[in-house]
Amino acid sequence: MLVSGLASAQNPDSMAVYSRDSIRYTNLKARMSKTKFSRAVYRLLFRDVYNKGKVTEVKEIETNPFTPYEGMVIRKIYIRQLDILGESVYDTTRKGKRLERFLSKSVHTNTREGIIRKSLLRFSEGDDIQAQVLKDNERLLRSNKTIVDARIIVIPRKDVTWMADVIVLIQDAWSLNFGAGFSSFKKFNAKIEDINVRGTTHSQLTAVRWDAKDSIRKFQFRTIYTVPYIGKTFITGQANFILERDIKEQSIRFYRRFLTNETKYAGAFDAGHTTLLQNKRRIDSTDVSVPLFPTEFKYYDIWLGRSFKYPFKNSRLSQNSRLVVALRHNKYRFDDRPLVTADLNKIYWNRSATLISLGYSNRNYKRDVLIYGFGRTEDVPIGSLFALTLGQEHTEFGGRGYSGVQYAIGKYLPHNLGYMYAIANTGTYFKNSKAQQGVINGQLNYISNLIPFRYSFFRQFLTFRYTHGIRRDPLDYLNISGDQGIRGINNEQLIGTKRLTLGTETVFFSDKSLLGFRIAYFVFADLGLVNGVSSLWSGPLYQGYGLGLRLRNENLTFNTLQLRVGYYPNIPANSSPWRFGVDGNVPLRLRDFDISAPSIVPLQ
Repeated sequence: MLVSGLASAQNPDSMAVYSRDSIRYTNLKARMSKTKFSRAVYRLLFRDVYNKGKVTEVKEIETNPFTPYEGMVIRKIYIRQLDILGESVYDTTRKGKRLERFLSKSVHTNTREGIIRKSLLRFSEGDDIQAQVLKDNERLLRSNKTIVDARIIVIPRKDVTWMADVIVLIQDAWSLNFGAGFSSFKKFNAKIEDINVRGTTHSQLTAVRWDAKDSIRKFQFRTIYTVPYIGKTFITGQANFILERDIKEQSIRFYRRFLTNETKYAGAFDAGHTTLLQNKRRIDSTDVSVPLFPTEFKYYDIWLGRSFKYPFKNSRLSQNSRLVVALRHNKYRFDDRPLVTADLNKIYWNRSATLISLGYSNRNYKRDVLIYGFGRTEDVPIGSLFALTLGQEHTEFGGRGYSGVQYAIGKYLPHNLGYMYAIANTGTYFKNSKAQQGVINGQLNYISNLIPFRYSFFRQFLTFRYTHGIRRDPLDYLNISGDQGIRGINNEQLIGTKRLTLGTETVFFSDKSLLGFRIAYFVFADLGLVNGVSSLWSGPLYQGYGLGLRLRNENLTFNTLQLRVGYYPNIPANSSPWRFGVDGNVPLRLRDFDISAPSIVPLQ
C-alpha cells in the first residue's frame, strides 16, 4: 500500500508534511533560476524524466539530515515503492507517462514490503532514532542492485513531540535482463537474469550456449542463484554451477561485509570444485605458447573478522574509526595439474594457509552524482585504511611465511579541486629469508568536480598504476592490455613482471536522452610501459587514443552500452592500428574503506 493512502488515513499531520516536502522539490525551478550555474543544473536534471533534482541533494559529508531527530521514538514506518519508470525519490509529485506506468505495474514486480521491513531496514517501529543508523541504512539501500535509488524521510509528530514517523521511499530497478546471439542453428546463445525473483530480492542468472563445431565442449551452461541479506543477518548466500568451454565449477558461498562502522562481525565461507583449461604464454619466450592443460582442484576458504571502537573517545576520529582483527584459513587440493616442483608452478601446489590481519579503518561518505553513474545517487567513500597481514602457508614442498601491508586514502580536495583516491600494497612469501612471488603495486585516481558546460556537465578522470612482481614464476606475468592498462586491446605479447600505466578520460554527460537512456560522450588516452624481456624503461611507450559514447538507463538492469573507436600507433599486430568496439560494461563503483578478509596481494 502506498504511503499516501496510509498516511492520510492514519496520520494527517505526517501526510501534510510529506506533501510539503514534495512541493519543496517541485518548486526547485524557481529557486534555481538565480545563477547561470544553478540554471544549468536544473536544465540537466529536470529535462530528462529519468534524472531530476539530485544535484541539489548533494550534502557535505559532515551533514546528517537525521541529526535533529536523534533520540525520538519511531511510531510508524511507512514504505512507499515508486514506479520503476518516471517517478523519483526527490520529487514525489512527479508521475510517469502512461506507458511507463503500464510497464512499471504490469511487467515488473516490486520488492515485497515484508522483505524490505525484514531484511533491508536496520531499524524498527518503537526504536529510538539513531541518526547514523538511518544515514547508513539509506546508503545500504542504494547499494543493493535491486534498487535504483532510496531516500528516508523523518516526520515529527505534532501531537507527541518525542515521537516521529519514518517514510522510506524506494525505487526498484528493472528486474529482468535478456540476451541472445544467433549465427546459425549450429551456433547460438541465450541468457536470462532476474535480479528480483518475484519481489524477493533473490537473483538468478541462467545462460546457455551451443557451438556444434567446438571440439572441447559443444554445449555450455551457467546458472547462479543469490540470496542477499538472509533475514536480518545481512548475510548473503550464493550457489554456482558453471559448465563452459574452459571452466567447470560447482561452488557455494556465504558472506557478510563490514556494512557500516557499527558492524561488529564480518566473514565468509566458500567451498567448491573447479576444473580449468589453461593456456598461458611464457614471458621469456613470447613466440611459444604452452599447450592447453587441465587443472582440477577442490577448495574451502573461511574467514572471520571483529571490529572494535577506536579507543580514544575524545579524538575527532573516534566516531568513524574502527580497529579490526581478522583470521582466515583456506585449503586447495589439486586432482589434476601441470608438473610442479619446489621451484616451478607454485600456484598449483597443494597447500593450506592461515592468515591474520590487524587493521585500522576510517569510513564516511559524501553523496554525489554523475561519477560512474548516469544520475543515480552515488555514495563516495571518504576515509583511510591501513592493514598488516601475516601468515603461514603449508605446502607439499614445506612451509613458507607471508607478510603484506596495505594503505589507502580517499578524500575531496580543498578549494573544490575534486576527489582523490590512492592505494598502495606490498606483500611477499618468504622462505629461508628470501622473497618468493612478491608484489609491489600502487594506484592513484583523480576525479574532478562536475564542470558546467552549456546545459550540462563534464568530468575529468585520471588513473596512474604501477605494479612490480618480485621473483615470480615463469608463468606469472602482467598484461598491459584491457582495463589494467590500454583499453580496447587484448594482446598476449604485451607482458612482463613490471608495468606502469597512465590513463586519462574526459566524460561529457549530455542533457539529452534516447528512449530514456542517458548519453555520455568520452575521449581517452592511455600510455603504458611493460618490461617484457628487458628493463621497464628500455621498451617502447605503448599508446592508445580514442573516443566513444555510453548509453545507460539507471532504472534498467542492462549493462552500460559502450561504442568506442581507438587508434593504437605501436601495438604489435599485423592488422590496422584502428580498433572499433561495442560492448556492455558493468557500472563501476568507488572502492570503500572497509577491511575484508586477510589476503595475498595478487599480481594483476
